[in-house]
Amino acid sequence: MYNYSNENCSLQYPNQAAYICPNTKGYNDHCHGYLQCCNHLRPSINKPSLDYTVSVPINLAKSLEGKYFVGYADNLAFGNGTSAWARLYNPTNSAVNLHVTVWTVTDVSESPFRAQIWFNTNPPGIPQESTLVTPSNLALCPLPHPKIKLQYATNVEGNPSGGIKAFVRRGQSETTLVDDEQGKFIFSPGGSFLIFVSNPEAPDLAASGRIAFGWWEEPICQ
Repeated sequence: MYNYSNENCSLQYPNQAAYICPNTKGYNDHCHGYLQCCNHLRPSINKPSLDYTVSVPINLAKSLEGKYFVGYADNLAFGNGTSAWARLYNPTNSAVNLHVTVWTVTDVSESPFRAQIWFNTNPPGIPQESTLVTPSNLALCPLPHPKIKLQYATNVEGNPSGGIKAFVRRGQSETTLVDDEQGKFIFSPGGSFLIFVSNPEAPDLAASGRIAFGWWEEPICQ
């Protein structure tokens, strides 16, 4: 176990001796000042003994940069003539482009379902914001915060208006729909990527499910 006392701090953690957390308002206790910010030590990175070249997958690269996020909307109730949706919404003042990498629709029980994928549409219902969002790289300090909003609505009536219905997927109950887009769906501020779920083949049955996303955010050059 690490010793977090102040005594001999620079000797125990020499790479932290000059670190002052930007959020401590001048708090100069290097040991506790750092822990107040991160609650753990920064990892040491050693130069490898061999020189090598590797191809890094784009999702891993964006995670290393602190730009990759994952999240989901749970308990999305629909059926009995209603629908549900979840979306990644890029606020107009975000200063980033949204790159959608992966999406899933899971845990739909009782009935077959349909998932419509919409670009930049106006969905029915009142959007709620999911708090079930996290950066994928938890080794960073401080942790990055997403600019993109993961929003959802349940038991809505009507259909999305405007925008583009890009494609449609169908699934059976207890199955998972998943697609890896590899960041190719890109949305500027004000845009959105939305999944609209319903069960038109069994409209008298109640259903619920979960929609999850993975995405990265790329700053827009000014």
